Amino acid sequence: MSFIVLICLNIVAMFMSGEGEIPDPSEPIEEKLLFLQENMSNFIKQYNLPLIESALVVSKYLNILLSKLEEIALLEEEILPDNITKPWPIVSDMEPPRIDEFPLDRLMKTIDQDRMDIFDTIIRTVINGSEIPFINTITLMRDWEKLIRTQLAKSTSPGHLFSPLELPENF
Repeated sequence: MSFIVLICLNIVAMFMSGEGEIPDPSEPIEEKLLFLQENMSNFIKQYNLPLIESALVVSKYLNILLSKLEEIALLEEEILPDNITKPWPIVSDMEPPRIDEFPLDRLMKTIDQDRMDIFDTIIRTVINGSEIPFINTITLMRDWEKLIRTQLAKSTSPGHLFSPLELPENF
């Protein structure tokens, strides 16, 4: 049995056992967001998800959700605030790394697609299963994005991108 199938079966078993039951859509938004946050954090910690893989998955969800929200806003003739549409600023006293010095082809071949698929599945399952509104999910993802971008700004070599994402206490 492949690694990804085994992990996905464990995720399904966890949800079905009641230990990690996805909040019902009628639950308060705070409970749904907390459940998503806890599941993301637990996976990051348990599997030492590298910074680059975390960044790619969170970025994917931000792009998907933001695209759909912008489409709805356009139809409704609404304007979305910058704190939703743009990345939150980070504070760093370090000079940003030169991306052209990082061998992107080799980096992309080194990522663990199975691990990213599992992280993706956790996020998608919780968002869809508890029907978290886009705006709230984007806000949560922007917080993750800021944390990831702050750590990316400290990367001085390609090897740093494969260091586990460091979550602050009580994140």
